[in-house]
Amino acid sequence: MGTDRAGAGRLPDALFATGTSSFAEFLGAHAPGMLPGGRTPPGAAVSDEVPHGTTIVAVTYEAGVVMAGDRRATMGNVIAVRDVEKVFPADEYSVVGYAGSAGVGAELVRLFQVELEHYEKLEGTTLSIEGKANRLGLLLRSNLGLAMQGLAVVPLFAGYDLENGHGRIYSYDITGGRYEEREFHSIGSGSVFARGALKKLYHSDAGRDDAIGGCLQALYDAADDDSATGGPDVSRRIYPMVATVSDAGFHRLPDDEVAAFVDRLLAGRMRRPDGPSAPVFAHDESGDAR
Repeated sequence: MGTDRAGAGRLPDALFATGTSSFAEFLGAHAPGMLPGGRTPPGAAVSDEVPHGTTIVAVTYEAGVVMAGDRRATMGNVIAVRDVEKVFPADEYSVVGYAGSAGVGAELVRLFQVELEHYEKLEGTTLSIEGKANRLGLLLRSNLGLAMQGLAVVPLFAGYDLENGHGRIYSYDITGGRYEEREFHSIGSGSVFARGALKKLYHSDAGRDDAIGGCLQALYDAADDDSATGGPDVSRRIYPMVATVSDAGFHRLPDDEVAAFVDRLLAGRMRRPDGPSAPVFAHDESGDAR
């Protein structure tokens, strides 16, 4: 029966099978070679000359979460791509970015998007944000074979929790381990510098614009100290990718809006090249240090 359908140009019987709401499990059962980890035979040599994406940052704010990423992909000490995209909508209320092997990362993101859409169509409801984070960890684990051969990719996932009404951020390791982060996080080669900047700039009552500005400042500091992270390229009009997720859903900022933030950032850096400073001590209304 399956042969007849395939021979007549119809869909194969496997596509009519039920029993799992996971698209990744479906592929694993019927076409395992289409999973990221099934593309390269075990023990196959992987070239070091593969484009790698770098720094991604995420920050929660009072009404949701912001994620931003630089646009550079490197191959060793060479800039491979100047305007690669590393931040994507996962679904209506979540966003995902990646650092690491660019091709594998983009494929993992596409598979994750299909995974969430497949679940929603079969079950008639969306996964909770924790359920989405768990599904991404399982997909990442399927790539462990490639990661051990040098094609590692690490995602950063964030979204708006519709049940509790606030933004949440999740980080991962290459084995698929999932960790919820508080307030902010960064991944990639420039993450140490970006996270250091966010420690000084973050405040819990930040509004949307402050959170976006903090992410861009952190990416600028990462680019200042990490050669693999690209800063804003004003002459080519290549700016960091910035997206917000709130109760209104996912929104990617257009380049002209990001450019306005970058213009203010660069004007401030002309006066203070190392960026804005944080107060050493907080003071109450009487002026006493706390």
